[in-house]
Amino acid sequence: MLKEQSKREMNNSTYYHRLKSIGHLFIVLVALMFLGITYLISPATAAINSDNTSSLVSLVTASDKAPIFNPEKVYLGITPTGWSNSDDPTIDLNPPIRYQQILSEMALSGFKGSQMSGKFPQDMKVLKRELKLRNLTISEPWVGTTFTVEEKSDETLKEFQKQMQFMKEIGGTSIVVAEMGGAVHQTPLAPLPNRPKFTDKQWQDLTDGLNKLGSIAKKEGMQLCYHPHVGTGVENDADIDRLMANTDPENVKLLLDTGHLYYVGVDPLEVTKKYADRIKHVHLKNIRQSVLDDSIKKGRSFLNSIRAGVFTVPGDTKGAIEFEPILKELAKANYEGWLVVEAEQDPNKTNPLRDAILARTYLRNVTGL
Repeated sequence: MLKEQSKREMNNSTYYHRLKSIGHLFIVLVALMFLGITYLISPATAAINSDNTSSLVSLVTASDKAPIFNPEKVYLGITPTGWSNSDDPTIDLNPPIRYQQILSEMALSGFKGSQMSGKFPQDMKVLKRELKLRNLTISEPWVGTTFTVEEKSDETLKEFQKQMQFMKEIGGTSIVVAEMGGAVHQTPLAPLPNRPKFTDKQWQDLTDGLNKLGSIAKKEGMQLCYHPHVGTGVENDADIDRLMANTDPENVKLLLDTGHLYYVGVDPLEVTKKYADRIKHVHLKNIRQSVLDDSIKKGRSFLNSIRAGVFTVPGDTKGAIEFEPILKELAKANYEGWLVVEAEQDPNKTNPLRDAILARTYLRNVTGL
């Protein structure tokens, strides 16, 4: 009787210890799962340094070739438009992709900067903290000028000064502008046949206004970079020539956006060759030719073309633009500044992190950066 009771007690004890061990194992597994999930959504870091910056882990290894640009004066960035579209917030995942994930995946891909976004923290302290944690910075803000709309010129100056102050606090120098008077790129209209055509007076107002802003920027140690844009009054080669001819080359610089130029039928390589000395900011955007052809044929709006997948990143074999000659031409001109990957895409149809890594790997192979 005593032996049987003792045996039962031993079995109970063994069963209890087994349950206890299983419980401990379960807790460890849950903890590991939590840590794994946290790692996936947290900043891409291996360690936090004593100065509260990060030692980043990049998924793109360093190049073993000599860089064609000065690595201390040329910086690689990427815009958040592959993850979320600021022109149309409906182009996003559901639930929307959090800004923490966007910034972390930029860092994971080996980029050092991003265009400012309405999705990022607007509080400067929070923004700088989130950027510093990932060793990122802001490459440029965006200012939509309205010099061709007389009653709105004062609004343009106010916004420009606001963004200039923002860049002072961030520590950057480039301010990207584009004239939005009459622009149709955010409307349901097909952009190419419906874009505005400025009168001589509007052109004069625009170039006078840009010269004024450019002078203000230069005095503050910054540079104004004009962005020819699909669906606006300055989009093709004749527009660019007129803008460049009537603005001060010391104060008004050109932003080279390969995708916007190609979209409207302009060869970005030819623009690079012609204005290499005035190009001070670059957006590297690729085009899917079949989607572009279909969008033009069907009269799609700019945003619907984006939804259809007209843009992609450098390095995508489905893209139509040859970037290597453009980059080599810039290197020959001793280009200094940002090379920013930009591809407005629907994250429901692409994988933003995969595309960012694809673009960064391509740029490493071509430029050595």
